[in-house]
Amino acid sequence: MSRACKLPVDGVAFCPRCGERTAKHVVDGAERCVCRNPRCGYIDWHNPVPVVAALVRVDGHYILARNRAWPKGVFSLISGYLESGERPEDAVRREVAEELGLRTYGVSQIGNFGFPAKNQVLLAYEVEADGIVRLNHELLEWQALSQAALFGYEFGRLSVTQEIIAAWKRTRDRRT
Repeated sequence: MSRACKLPVDGVAFCPRCGERTAKHVVDGAERCVCRNPRCGYIDWHNPVPVVAALVRVDGHYILARNRAWPKGVFSLISGYLESGERPEDAVRREVAEELGLRTYGVSQIGNFGFPAKNQVLLAYEVEADGIVRLNHELLEWQALSQAALFGYEFGRLSVTQEIIAAWKRTRDRRT
């Protein structure tokens, strides 16, 4: 017996090919939303979406920002989706320019991190930038932290950000 798929947790509720409702079925060892129309056969693989995240350093300080949609006091890295055909390194430069108005001159990868709550894979980078911070319409406020303050910062519910900072710190510790 199959159960109906519900958004946003399960995947698609209706088939994007034929419009029929989807139902959960086990395919390749995992529960997936499958079109109920036997002639269609669409399977929603629910693949994670790649997102870039930037730990931005300007004048020796690290920038955290608060998205307009987030609760007061919640700050994180600069992040955004890749455009079709865009390389992650170019996407992270673009996001920093768009969201903060800064010019980037150095990009190095921190690592890749799963974010199951949003069905995303975060491709995290340390980004060296300069200029004057000018927030775009997506962001409400920002703060600049010293390295010591960043290491002690509590990201609360954004545990993936804490994980990125910890990985970045381990990389820095190995270099020194």
